Amino acid sequence: MTKTLLIGVGALYRSDDRVGLLIARHFKDRMIAGLEVVEHHGEGTGLMELWEDEAHVIVVDAAQSGTAPVGTLHEFDAISNPLPASFLHYSSHLFGLAEAVELSRTMSGLPQSFLVYAIEGEDFSHSETMSPAVEKAMNELILKLEERLA
Repeated sequence: MTKTLLIGVGALYRSDDRVGLLIARHFKDRMIAGLEVVEHHGEGTGLMELWEDEAHVIVVDAAQSGTAPVGTLHEFDAISNPLPASFLHYSSHLFGLAEAVELSRTMSGLPQSFLVYAIEGEDFSHSETMSPAVEKAMNELILKLEERLA
């Protein structure tokens, strides 16, 4: 059985930014064979350490492109194309997910398969409540990932 690492990125008390962590917790509770689940705050070097020796990685995070409607699900194959750094500009980390992926690419350190799912957020203020459109997209992504991981 092939192992997959699922990394949920976010901050639990920053409204829509919590979506990646909640998805990770959903899958952690399911204990799916061959799936390792990790929650992470999104600092780039820490992310690189997580996926350093992994073959199959899925990262789930919030995005804020400024161009897509709230709740839009963005899907990136990080092996094929660079991640748009502008999607993650709300992060408090100067070296975040997009930068970590690109540095890993430069160092030939990307996993064999590397998917990034980002749900377009609206509110990144201090709150434990997500926007309704983000919550709806989260549930849709959970279903999509359940099918993929089955």
